[in-house]
Amino acid sequence: MSPELQPGLRHAQRLRVDPAMTVPALGNVFQRIDDMPPVLATAYMIAFIEWTCLDAVRPFLDEREKTLGTHVDVSHLAATPVGLTVTAEVELVALEGRKLRFRVSCHDGVDLIGAGFHERTVIDTTRFAGRLQDKAAKAPGG
Repeated sequence: MSPELQPGLRHAQRLRVDPAMTVPALGNVFQRIDDMPPVLATAYMIAFIEWTCLDAVRPFLDEREKTLGTHVDVSHLAATPVGLTVTAEVELVALEGRKLRFRVSCHDGVDLIGAGFHERTVIDTTRFAGRLQDKAAKAPGG
């Protein structure tokens, strides 16, 4: 991790909401939600926030480092229909060792739709892969 990665780093991404990102679209995994309103699913808003944070720090990581989300504290404040463009804005507000804390918000051009905090941890992908293999071997049927 580069020493240039410091609190104050800001980044934003934009994403147009399409039908695959709505609550009813989650029906392919979760049953009995296909009758819900076709609005941006909270799960997709959170994934968009994670992607934006990941993209913000990517230039400061070496080739063996990645970040994984470890904590999400975000309120979903307003519904967003298909066709609107959501902007996620993130700011790195704390850096403690390998732990990154971001202030995050999402806006759909009409309303603030999400706000809160997200934490990520920088990992070494080689060591992480080894731990995953060990865990898989310990799992029932593994």
